Amino acid sequence: MKRRHFLAASGAATLAAACGRLYAAPTDARFLLVFLRGGYDAANVLVPVSSADYYEARPNIAVQKSQALAIDGDWGLHPAWRESLYPLYQKGELAFVPFAGSENLSRSHFETQDAIELGQPEGQRNYGSGFLNRLFSVLNGGSAISFTNQLPLVFRGEARVANAAIRFAGRTGVDARQSKMIEDMYRDTPLSTPVTEGFASRDKLMSELGQEMEAANRNAPNARNFELEARRVARLMKSSYRLGFVDVGGWDTHVAEGGAQGQLAVRLQQLGGGLAAFAEEMGPAWRDTVVVVISEFGRTFRENGNRGTDHGHGGVYAVLGGSVRGGRVAGEQVRVGRATLLENRDFPVLNEYRALLGGLLARLYGLSDDQLAKVFPGIRGQGNNSRVLALGTELLP
Repeated sequence: MKRRHFLAASGAATLAAACGRLYAAPTDARFLLVFLRGGYDAANVLVPVSSADYYEARPNIAVQKSQALAIDGDWGLHPAWRESLYPLYQKGELAFVPFAGSENLSRSHFETQDAIELGQPEGQRNYGSGFLNRLFSVLNGGSAISFTNQLPLVFRGEARVANAAIRFAGRTGVDARQSKMIEDMYRDTPLSTPVTEGFASRDKLMSELGQEMEAANRNAPNARNFELEARRVARLMKSSYRLGFVDVGGWDTHVAEGGAQGQLAVRLQQLGGGLAAFAEEMGPAWRDTVVVVISEFGRTFRENGNRGTDHGHGGVYAVLGGSVRGGRVAGEQVRVGRATLLENRDFPVLNEYRALLGGLLARLYGLSDDQLAKVFPGIRGQGNNSRVLALGTELLP
């Protein structure tokens, strides 16, 4: 994969557009942020099919090239999205931005989630001011809602924001019935003790990891029944709200992640079904709607000893909408392999989230320089942000 940027050659015009000055935002434009809590494994979602190192690093959980949905010579898509999001990609209403995320390197669920929701320069922490609340204040009109049990950090601030919990039924866990059946099969055989001890060790490990994974979700429901709930969200968004937020838990896949099938595949199928249902339910309003799917970080390039993955850094963002210039993999990229890993373990972050979201929101709502700086303080003049702001606006014609 060549290092490349999804940017127009006429950089000056595009950079000017980054601040939203050249375009009038539609009065009924809508924005929904979907936060996947737990750090989802982006490398098994947007699959680097041209990377031999990927397949060597993941002998048990890699998505094979023959299984991945065709994107281009470098990337494929997890087959769980064949019936849901892949058609949107083919219609040009879905784009992916790999190597995306924050500058925070703690690899802590809580610290990184906080950093992203606050949207403040790295090192600053005003917990009373989330970036969607600041955006709502800047828009000075319309209405905003968080589809959560408690108001999340991203919507905290001076502006009053509604919140209404939506509950996705169902929890997943270890199937004790199947474990008991296997133990019974080996009873009174030389393998009886190793099998029993093996299940006991597994249960202890799952208990310890389960506590961490449940905490990483921050009470966000998992993706089961997300399709039904997504339709409810869409009905509220198209009738009453310009800004929305929803979080989905269950992405901290330390153990038995699976590849084309398995734990991650099930969650992706549920998530994809919900996002596709949301798009369908929005009807004509889908044309003026942008959905961005993010997570606090990606996961390790190499699988761990439990056939899962651990906390990483760079991830993949998805941008959906009826007017999104999709059907492409956007943003700055490098060849996926050992030589380009961060600290020999993670995808790097080349597309910083504040700049990317800032470009999208500036374009969607026609924000001025000063308005954008209120939403994301200090965004101007920070390294390569101007280039990535241009990427954000290129995703919205």
